[in-house]
Amino acid sequence: MELYCLEADSVVRARPDPNLLADDRVLQSLLTIEERFLPQCSYFKCVQKDIQPFMRRMVATWMLEVCEEQKCEEEVFPLAMNYLDRFLSVVPTRKCHLQLLGAVCMFLASKLKETRPLTAEKLCIYTDNSIRPHELLEWELVVLGKLKWNLAAVTPNDFIEHIVKKLPLPEDKLDLIRKHALSQFLAGGLCL
Repeated sequence: MELYCLEADSVVRARPDPNLLADDRVLQSLLTIEERFLPQCSYFKCVQKDIQPFMRRMVATWMLEVCEEQKCEEEVFPLAMNYLDRFLSVVPTRKCHLQLLGAVCMFLASKLKETRPLTAEKLCIYTDNSIRPHELLEWELVVLGKLKWNLAAVTPNDFIEHIVKKLPLPEDKLDLIRKHALSQFLAGGLCL
């Protein structure tokens, strides 16, 4: 008798609940809640003196590359960018701390969305050891405090299934639209 290992690398995920997707109140609720998780202002104009938009784009590109290389859940990057933008909208930050902030935001988002979150040590390696695990953990508390521990933010990914299910198209076309929407959201996260 032979034993076969049937484990696969693919992630098994719950299917979207058709009852929730059919109820317009859920979509309306997401739209209402989303406003609570948007940056307070155009922070490059009113809060940040040291950080410029191109610097945000650079750290966002780095964050996306880390998420892709680590095969993070698709929700991790947009959630981490939400944390980054919300933090930058309330705390003047020096440019020398921007990568540390990005690492902390990925750390928090992966803890919320991953079954096996990114470790502080691994994130420090991705910074070429320019930050230390204890710095990351200290900043984690600072970021949590400034975000008032509100981490379950609504991101563009939360809307995809609600919108796609309303389109009168065959399932194979809907899959293509889903993938395109996700890639556009990723590209949008790199710009502001």
